[in-house]
Amino acid sequence: MERKVPELSLLSFTQGNETERAKFVDQLFSGIKDYGFIILTDHNVKSDTIKTSYQLVNDFFKLPSDKKQKYNYEGGAGQRGYTAFGVEHAKNNDVPDLKEFWHVGREVNSNHPFKNFYLDNVWPEAEVPGFTKALTELYDALDDTSNYLLDALGIALDVPQSYFRDMIHEGNSILRSIYYPPVANDIPAGAVRAAAHEDINLITILMGATASGLQLLDRDGQWLDVETKEGQLVVDSGDMLSRITNDVIPATTHRVINPEDSSSERFSMPFFVHPHPQATLECIPSCIGAGAKYPPINSHEFLLERLRAIGL
Repeated sequence: MERKVPELSLLSFTQGNETERAKFVDQLFSGIKDYGFIILTDHNVKSDTIKTSYQLVNDFFKLPSDKKQKYNYEGGAGQRGYTAFGVEHAKNNDVPDLKEFWHVGREVNSNHPFKNFYLDNVWPEAEVPGFTKALTELYDALDDTSNYLLDALGIALDVPQSYFRDMIHEGNSILRSIYYPPVANDIPAGAVRAAAHEDINLITILMGATASGLQLLDRDGQWLDVETKEGQLVVDSGDMLSRITNDVIPATTHRVINPEDSSSERFSMPFFVHPHPQATLECIPSCIGAGAKYPPINSHEFLLERLRAIGL
């Protein structure tokens, strides 16, 4: 039987009948567990919002280095604003990735209990008018979509309906805009656009990039090229989800390979879905099996540990 990555419509879960909802839950769970990812259609992110965001992100990354560097958030572990080319590397790989990126995080007011955890966003509005509005709208739409996806996974994992909603409510989710410039002739040996790695978070929602190169490692150990049609999203699993499911849903290994045409560039925008910083990552009862492999850990402590491991 031919293996095929599930292509799911979010509307079948949010507006479908009982049978359609149950099928979505089953296919989402089996797709992420068996392949590492699914392709999502009919979601909450408008195509115009994606197109506008990509154009504005392009405008920002084409600015001179000194203008971009103004938005480097010193001491922020790369969690807001600009991170320059060649800073981040994959865990257990000291060769930097061939990319630079921009982070947008959650905004909270000054007396919010999470204010000590969340830095203020910085915005290049003077150089790129409209950047703030477009990326805020994109963040909110992806945040909304993440709730439905985790609702469905929660049903499959037999946790209370509020389990994931409570965990990610006002969570530390991050929208990352990435620029992979043309590949120079003098790059370090073994350097690639993004070396094989797993994401830190619960799930990642990835919008279609402007060029190919993304590969996901199938659970059978095969690298699969990920090509999406306009308007589709890719959803994959991260380390936090792997930890709380006792590896029932392993984290998805992925990479971005260097292009055949070294002069080509690539933009992409993943949304990393994180719990709030006071959440505890512990084994879900339905996944304990012969015993929990990992002790409970605070989600913020886990995040900081992993950020250090990738050079941030």
